[in-house]
Amino acid sequence: MRRRSGLAIIAAGLWASFSYAQDAPLATFASNTLWSIADEAFGGWSGLDVDPDGVGFTAISDRGLIVSGRLLRNDRGWLVGVDAGPIVSMAHTDGGEFPRYWNDSEGLAVGPDGRVYVSFEAEDRINVYADAAADKATELPRHPDFEGFQNNSAMEALAIGPDGALYTLPERSGELDRPFPVYRYRDGAWQQPFTLPRRDDFLPVGADIGPDNRFYLLERRLASSQLGFASRVRRFDLGEDALTNEVTLFTSEVRQHDNLEGLAVWQDAFEIIHLTMISDDNFRFFQASEIVEYVVDPMPGLDRENETN
Repeated sequence: MRRRSGLAIIAAGLWASFSYAQDAPLATFASNTLWSIADEAFGGWSGLDVDPDGVGFTAISDRGLIVSGRLLRNDRGWLVGVDAGPIVSMAHTDGGEFPRYWNDSEGLAVGPDGRVYVSFEAEDRINVYADAAADKATELPRHPDFEGFQNNSAMEALAIGPDGALYTLPERSGELDRPFPVYRYRDGAWQQPFTLPRRDDFLPVGADIGPDNRFYLLERRLASSQLGFASRVRRFDLGEDALTNEVTLFTSEVRQHDNLEGLAVWQDAFEIIHLTMISDDNFRFFQASEIVEYVVDPMPGLDRENETN
């Protein structure tokens, strides 16, 4: 009961803080916070999972590291900080350290049973861990297509459905007008049941299946090494053989946020969808590790300005 009361405070605060215009995006910026730990291993965060309460989280870096902790929020539900545990190395299938070039972890999905699934580039594969301690990995079978993925452009995004099926796709499709292939691992076998349309020069870097059973895709566009990144989230209805009803929830301005790569979708007690994202600072002093949150308008197109004033 106390957990639900906390969610109610978060939702009510967010609801009262925004006014909606007719031409507003379907997702509205809510809050963000910078994150830093005095640890040389800190940085490169590329995957994120957030608990259903919007507080507990797990993140992975692109150097084979994992950390868990709590997202700190004020009484309005806005992000104000991070309380994280130690950063630890994920183990290889033999329980030891990863061989060279095997530690480029990018996508993260956590099942309802606590199992942790991590997708890797370079040696394109998905590892399974019993929990966030990531002590020893089991490697899933590989789809034959994985061998043909472009270097450093493989499985950045990973999501898990309510039935336990895993979904992944490469960062690049191979051609500017070629859709991205989406792969599904279910009942011990891989399929490539559908594709995802490629729009403009955005590339997929994170994915999640929300509590509404929709497929959410985080994408980024590099304007230039000097100007920075723009981010976008698209949403699709997830079917057995297709992704349909494509909607763009928001597109950020260049440098509005840092290099957002990880996406977690959760729902509060008022059934408002939250998009929580984390940035990869590439271990560069001029970039930042940032956690950003948007909320999805449950009734788009309705002007509530008079209701919230």
